[in-house]
Amino acid sequence: MDIILVRHGETEENVLKNFSGKGTHLTDKGKEQIKKIRPFVEKLSFNKVYVSPLPRAIETMEILGLDGEKEERIKEVDFGLFEGKTYEKIKEEFPEEVKMWDEDYINCVTPKGESIKLAYERVTSFLEEIVKKGEDVLLVCHDGVIRIALSWVFDNMEYFFKFNLGNGSVNIITVNEDGFKYIKKTNYTKR
Repeated sequence: MDIILVRHGETEENVLKNFSGKGTHLTDKGKEQIKKIRPFVEKLSFNKVYVSPLPRAIETMEILGLDGEKEERIKEVDFGLFEGKTYEKIKEEFPEEVKMWDEDYINCVTPKGESIKLAYERVTSFLEEIVKKGEDVLLVCHDGVIRIALSWVFDNMEYFFKFNLGNGSVNIITVNEDGFKYIKKTNYTKR
């Protein structure tokens, strides 16, 4: 079975290099990125579509011409008070919290947000449910969620920052009959 993960197109927050907030929308460039991958996505085989309930993911799904079920567990990592700010601004406003986060990004809970570990547990519980159902699915989601999914293949959260995923990219994880997971495709984009 295949789990196809599509990252939303470029957003206003991506352009500003901010940790994305919950309400950000696609830019014109982001919309074009999704239009370019649509022919590739249309050739893929999947039984069901799940979409993050955040606006940028919904917009992406609509441009792809898909209809999906909203799934809370594939929302972006909740960066809490860090959202809508650049890393430099966060360091200026929250020096102690950023120091703790830099020292242990997996377990450190951002102010009014969540840790990578908590997000990992949320996302992978959903991925495990999908595997039990055994059907090919497409998820329209976010950078952090896809990083988590790719880390799940290795059963290691520390892989989170080892992936660089472009906006509007397609990533595919295959799970065979024995439960063996592997990355079939990563960061496919048509530029």
